Amino acid sequence: SAADTAAAYRRINVAGSERLARAALAAGVRRLVYLSTIKVNGEATPIDAPFTADTPPRPQDVYGETKWQTEERLRAIGTEGGLEIVILRSPIVYGPGVRANFLALLRLVERGLPIPLRQVRNRRSMIYVNNLADIILHCLDAPQARGQTYLISDDMDVSTPELMERIAAQFGRKLHNWPVPVALLSALGNLTGKRAVIERLTGSLAVDVRKLREQLQWTPPYTLDDGLRETVRWYLTECKESA
Repeated sequence: SAADTAAAYRRINVAGSERLARAALAAGVRRLVYLSTIKVNGEATPIDAPFTADTPPRPQDVYGETKWQTEERLRAIGTEGGLEIVILRSPIVYGPGVRANFLALLRLVERGLPIPLRQVRNRRSMIYVNNLADIILHCLDAPQARGQTYLISDDMDVSTPELMERIAAQFGRKLHNWPVPVALLSALGNLTGKRAVIERLTGSLAVDVRKLREQLQWTPPYTLDDGLRETVRWYLTECKESA
């Protein structure tokens, strides 16, 4: 139930993370890097106004709310005990082992069926799992990262059609993309109970990583196509064979 889900999020995201931070502090750990979510800032952005390091938190669901609460608890623990807290707010993470919506997108493109998204003009941020690992390594010991909150991504935003075209290229196939008005897609989403799905496919959720670049001199070691290549390779060798 929804109540059970909310309780689980609070038990794991908030209480569990707080317990871990206090144990780390007691063990003499100097710094804790906490992987949060861009959902702390919200669910969508205008196409020309990505979330920035200065965007105030505005979580829209219990997951985002509990991640925000955890950030606040960790900052308080850090202030009280001297534990250095670094917070990373991440958009969708992709790479080998990806699940949920991104895996569904891989399956859709691999099947070669026509899609009705050619007229979609949006902007989405993502992060390849190896780029995420590289950012975490940077944050472990960089003095300037102490006490900071960073928005993170591959630093290359794409529209949904462009993302699917790049995925199709990694499969070695052409994407068949039909021009259907976004308003019609939204209406169909409302009628079929798939409104949230259509909003994710057509809406924007982008982040500005300027603070990360400037403070840590970080550049992504892997490009979007690098990440998609490894993701598709995993899908073809492991995921598809087990389906």
